[in-house]
Amino acid sequence: MGVKITILDVGPDEEEEIIIKCRVLDEETRKLLNRFKQGRDKLKAYKEGEITLIDAAEVFYFESVDQKVFACCAKEVYEIKMRLYELEEALPEEDFIRAGKSSILNLNKIKSLTPAFSGRFEALLQNGEKAIISRQYVGTLKRKLGL
Repeated sequence: MGVKITILDVGPDEEEEIIIKCRVLDEETRKLLNRFKQGRDKLKAYKEGEITLIDAAEVFYFESVDQKVFACCAKEVYEIKMRLYELEEALPEEDFIRAGKSSILNLNKIKSLTPAFSGRFEALLQNGEKAIISRQYVGTLKRKLGL
């Protein structure tokens, strides 16, 4: 049995809502819900006491350092008050990949890939920075890129 999708127009005084009817709340549906909760790929980012909403697509990579998670964009670095595993669930699966214990890369920001020591890969990002993709995530990277 397939999935039935119904879209209804709302009146000017009605609130938009999403209703999900399912037999089992599987991982795929949970990820979809997390994306909606995040504000359709907008992330709350913190810098110098200010809160900014940033597009996930702007982020080159996320990195965990000393129990804090940072979003590294072209010119700015923001703190994200989520754990990497929470980001991994919330981010578009086709655009982001876990690259190691402490990082997630935006596949759309990779300029080139080079094999490195011990089965790892080195990614050159569009901003000139380099990132290592751990051996255990190389298979996922190759699958997502169709290699």
